[in-house]
This record gives sequence, C-alpha cells and structure tokens, in this order.
Amino acid sequence: MVQDARRYAQDTRRFEEVLKIAVLRGGGLGDLLFAMPALDALAEAYPEAEIVLLGTPMHRELLQDRPGPVGRVELLPRARGVYGSGDDDDPRGTGAFMRRMRAEGFDLACQLHGGGRYSNPFLLALGARHTVGTATADAAPLERTLPYVYYQHEVLRHLETVALAGAPSVGPEPTIAVSPAERARGRELTGAGPEPLVVIHPGATDPRRRWPAERFVEVAVRCAAAGMRVALVGAGDDAPVADAIARRASRSAGDAVFSLAGAMTIGELAGVLAVADAFVGNDSGPRHLAHAVGTPTASIYWVGNLINGGPLTRERHRVQLSWTTHCPVCGRDATQVGWTAPRCEHDDSFVAGVPVDAVYDDLMSLLSA
Repeated sequence: MVQDARRYAQDTRRFEEVLKIAVLRGGGLGDLLFAMPALDALAEAYPEAEIVLLGTPMHRELLQDRPGPVGRVELLPRARGVYGSGDDDDPRGTGAFMRRMRAEGFDLACQLHGGGRYSNPFLLALGARHTVGTATADAAPLERTLPYVYYQHEVLRHLETVALAGAPSVGPEPTIAVSPAERARGRELTGAGPEPLVVIHPGATDPRRRWPAERFVEVAVRCAAAGMRVALVGAGDDAPVADAIARRASRSAGDAVFSLAGAMTIGELAGVLAVADAFVGNDSGPRHLAHAVGTPTASIYWVGNLINGGPLTRERHRVQLSWTTHCPVCGRDATQVGWTAPRCEHDDSFVAGVPVDAVYDDLMSLLSA
C-alpha cells in the first residue's frame, strides 16, 4: 500500500513551455463529449498551445471547423485497446502513425482513454516531453498518473486527469458550439413551427441500455396528442428501430411523428438537437450531444451507467433509473463490469422496468419550465 501511495503521489503544477498537446480519446460520440470539459481546461491552462485530439473519423467530422479547444483531429490507427475491435490491428499503420506523431514534437500528452493497459504504452510511444493519465494496477505508469477506478463519472475522471497537468476545471458540463447554418438546417429538417419539438433517440451501443421500443411509441403518441411534433433520430443499427417507432406512432398521431433516422450528418444532428425543445432517450451519444448543445433531456439510465456517464445537474436534465444489478436471463452480477470482469452473453434490457409515466412526467416538467 505504501508503494501504491508513492506511485500516485503527484506534483500538479503547470508544465513549462507547452506549445503542443496531444490528447488520446478514441471511442464514440459520448466518449468524446465526456472529454470536452477536460479539453476546455487544457485550453484555459495552456492558451498558447495547439491541442491535437487523437480520435476517430466521427470526432473529426464533428469538431472540424467548429469553435472550441481542439485545433485539429489526427485519426487513430487500428490498434488493440485504442481503436478498432482488436481483431483488425494494423501494425504497419500504427508504426507510420507513431513516426508522424513523434515528428510533431508534443510537449504534453494526455491519456483520457480508459485504464491504460493498452492506451498508456500507445501514449508513451508518442515521445512527448510530459505525460499524464490514468492507470490500472497492471498498466504502465506515466509521468503523472491517477489510479483508474471504474465507478467514477467520466467527465470528472477526465477533469481530474488534466488537473495533473496544472489544468483545473473551468466547468463540468460538456459544451459544443452550434453554427447558425446548423441551426438553420435543423429547422429545415424538422419543419420547425410553433408547436414544441421533441426529439427521441431509441438506441444505445449496448443493447442492455435500450428502453423497449413500445415505450418510445407510447411517449411519441402522448406528445403528439398534447400538440407537439416528434422527430425520431438514429444512425446505423438504430435507424430501423427509429423508423419502426415513427411508423407505429403515426398510425394514431399522423404526421406529427416523423423519422429523420439514417439521413443526417453529425453536424445536422447537432442542428436538429439544438432547435428541439427537449430530448427523450437512452444513455447514448445523441443524449450527450443534446446535453452539450443546450437542449433539456429526459433520459433512461441503468444505475451503473448513471455513476459513470449521467448528467451532473437536474434543472434541465432528468433521469429515470433502473436498479437492476443482475442479468434478467442468467442472474450474473452486472455490477462488476469494465476491465474487472467480462459480461454475460445476454442482451436483454436492464432498463425495461422504467415506467412510461415517469419519463413522460419528466418531459412535461422540462417543457413547462
């Protein structure tokens, strides 16, 4: 224990002469948005530095030419535990990426990508003068390292990490600037009128985080009956589900419920969310994007995910919570997740018990406010 305490003891003073910062953050849309307050803190602490995000094509699409802390996005190679499934590693591409990144001469590299088992060696290979990040017990330590404990809110974890580099928080809420053109496109896509607009996203990367589709149908029908318009959104595997919900709801609600699923760029999605009066959905990337552009959200969460990725405030963001802790099929304990234990093979919803009335009441409360 004494050895561990020494390992994690830190000097958190600001580094000197930092003009170029690399930030490693792969993953999905929500993963990026959880990192935005930390990126803002780095930009505040090092105003003369260029911040280079090592991220994904979707990250580049969202952030390119958008005001904010990130100067540019460099696309990650396929590398185990960093980007890709692990079965599609590209050693040659990774080698070329590292040679190019070492030539950048980074002064500081920040690991905001998990427990560090794979991401810390990846970060160290960049050759930066200074490194900060998190580490599990089996991960390579960086110059300044925090212990990685699974159940911690991701926004706060990233803020605590960049504080190691002398970059204290400038606010815990993720924000994304939306351009006037994106807002105009959002109004064009939704046919914005005087009625309140509610956006519903029924998907989630993990099927266990998905509220049953028929619950979203009921919410959409109730909203239409109350004089609102409802837009369904989703991409990839979520798009057919969103389309089906819109079709089922429109049988009684008519054209007040419609689907935009599978038909938008990430910038257009930001515009649609920005012009909406409220968002309803699961713990997902679009929920986090709605939050970041300033739209009130009524969400359905599993308790473990709320700890790691739920909204931190409640004035504009309401949560209905599922307390399920064991798989509904096999009974395996689901609280030991992340790097600590593998999940079972079942995809049954952990949030099916959340009632429609509670979510709809949250929505109406947000709209009335």
